[in-house]
Amino acid sequence: MYRKEAKEQLGFEDFYLPFGGHLDEKNRWVKLASLIPWEEFEEEYAQKFSTNGMGAPAKSFRTALGAELIKRKLNITDEEVVNQIRENHYMQYFIGMESYREEAPFDASMLTYFRERLSLEMINRINDRVIENENKKKESSQESPSEILGEEEVKNKGQLLLDATCVPQDIRYPTDLSLLNDVREKTEQIIDRLHDGNGKQGKKPRAYRRKAGKEYRSLAKQRNKKKKTLRKGLRKQLGYVRRNLKNIRKQVEKAGMKGLSAREQRNLVICHEVFRQQETMYLKGEQRIEDRIVSISQPHVRPIKRGKAGRETEFGSKLLISVVDGFVRIETLSWDNFNEGTMFIDALEAYKERYSCYPESAHADKIFVTKENRKYCKENGIRISGPPLGRPVKDAEKSRDVKKQEAQDAKDRIPVEGKIGNCKRKYGLDKIYAKKIETSECEIAIGILILNLDKLCRDKERKVKSRRVNIFVIFFIRQFPEKQFDGNRYFPSNILKIAA
Repeated sequence: MYRKEAKEQLGFEDFYLPFGGHLDEKNRWVKLASLIPWEEFEEEYAQKFSTNGMGAPAKSFRTALGAELIKRKLNITDEEVVNQIRENHYMQYFIGMESYREEAPFDASMLTYFRERLSLEMINRINDRVIENENKKKESSQESPSEILGEEEVKNKGQLLLDATCVPQDIRYPTDLSLLNDVREKTEQIIDRLHDGNGKQGKKPRAYRRKAGKEYRSLAKQRNKKKKTLRKGLRKQLGYVRRNLKNIRKQVEKAGMKGLSAREQRNLVICHEVFRQQETMYLKGEQRIEDRIVSISQPHVRPIKRGKAGRETEFGSKLLISVVDGFVRIETLSWDNFNEGTMFIDALEAYKERYSCYPESAHADKIFVTKENRKYCKENGIRISGPPLGRPVKDAEKSRDVKKQEAQDAKDRIPVEGKIGNCKRKYGLDKIYAKKIETSECEIAIGILILNLDKLCRDKERKVKSRRVNIFVIFFIRQFPEKQFDGNRYFPSNILKIAA
């Protein structure tokens, strides 16, 4: 059951403090709360719950999203989120509470359910709405391009920055030997469960557990394993797993799946697939296979080849982001590796849908600069970063201009690299600890959302400081009219005109 909150958003001045006083409007949580369109997505969130009025009322959309934003912004655990909210009245206002309370607003386990209900698509739309609201404020305070150019249509405007990265999951570094050992242990547990579920009738199938465990530990302890020794160890582990799966098949044919929970049935399916993949690679003598499983607990995780120094391969999801005017959007999030160059045109079309025009220039890695993408950009009047195709220009002056433009394009692409580093270093995208696909995607999208919200808060603070400086400059110039301030880099030209 879902209990709708009041339509009017609670103001910070209405928040009740039992020890007196009011909330400070300059506090960071008060500023963040004013930037998020809480009421707009409340109805959509409410549709995820039953309407029969049965059961305890669920937590509101503002509570769910606010708690996740606090977790990503402070980069803390679920338990610490509850403790911080319980101790901080500003955070209690941020999640929609009407007054300060000393008891915890919810249990730490509730954050898992919050992440399941806040889908990637919903958070992306919240992120788009936050950016749209800010762009509307800028357009209202400035002249639109159509007013400046008259009736002439604005074709291309702005810069689009693109880059892809891997968001690692918290899993143990996988090896073929350790994966097969995990499968062997899981199948042994399933054999025990099926035997108990059958009333312990008959003799339990033999699994050679001690021998198999001893052989695995003996090989795993070796630092420098010879190829022949490793292959022999893999063959033995494959044999043990094959025997276990054969015994499980016989048990199921006799008594069915009695005694197995839903999670154990899921693990059995995953164990079958891991065994098939490992056996195929062993017989072919290869190290690659489609949709390779690297974790039994998180079978959706895939190895992502990066080619970076120190981390050639990472295990997680792959993310393609775009940066426009300092705001970050998720263009593609996939658990399978993909060639980001094939999604370049889709990103340009998405830009046109948002801003009603193509970008003036697009800045990306060399993998994006293909012949097809170049042709598309030429047809739509978009300048794409990177050196032009063909032989180098012989003219020294033209060659100098080309190199100068390449250097400038490299500088323009720096912000997208900085945004990725900021997300991983400050907002927890360096390692995702959620286990499910939905919860992991929610944490990634929340990290991007809080990155943009923090940027908005910083921009507002800069505007306030700039306004104070400008007022001081105007006062200073009017106090000393005999001095000449033109050409001084400390006095902006627009402020000099106002002072005059």
